[in-house]
Amino acid sequence: MTTELNQPAPDISLPDLDGHIHTINNYRDKIVIINFWSAECPHSERFDTDIATRLAIWGSDVALLSIASNANEPKEMLNKISLERSLPLVLTDADHSVADRYGAQTTPHIFVLDRQGILRYRGAVDDVAFRQRTATHFYLEEAVGALLANELPDVTDTSPYGCTIVRYS
Repeated sequence: MTTELNQPAPDISLPDLDGHIHTINNYRDKIVIINFWSAECPHSERFDTDIATRLAIWGSDVALLSIASNANEPKEMLNKISLERSLPLVLTDADHSVADRYGAQTTPHIFVLDRQGILRYRGAVDDVAFRQRTATHFYLEEAVGALLANELPDVTDTSPYGCTIVRYS
């Protein structure tokens, strides 16, 4: 089961690295970027480097929820890397149940919710791929920009590109 575009995103309840529980409903009235994240994936690292600048521009109207769903990344590693990259918040999804519920496949895999919690974009951060190393289309930036302007994004669904989420049976 995957989360459907233009439908309410399922609420989630996940702990942050300090054990405090966060839900999507806590972020109503904000545009929410759900980022399935990895401490080891170079594509996640590239996103982490870029997102701080964008968050500063977007301001408090946008919330970033990075969700660590890789079964092979211990909490100590998540703590260390999230501090090094100055991430504002990392939630843990150790059994990858939220990644499964959203249909997340890679890190990063982005889901953008409008202020009412409706899924308006899912997929890649940009158009970087194996044969295209430099981004020319910035899907996430365009989706958030549209929502900040109270419009719908032109592009709503792209194929994510990154490292496969590690799942253990």
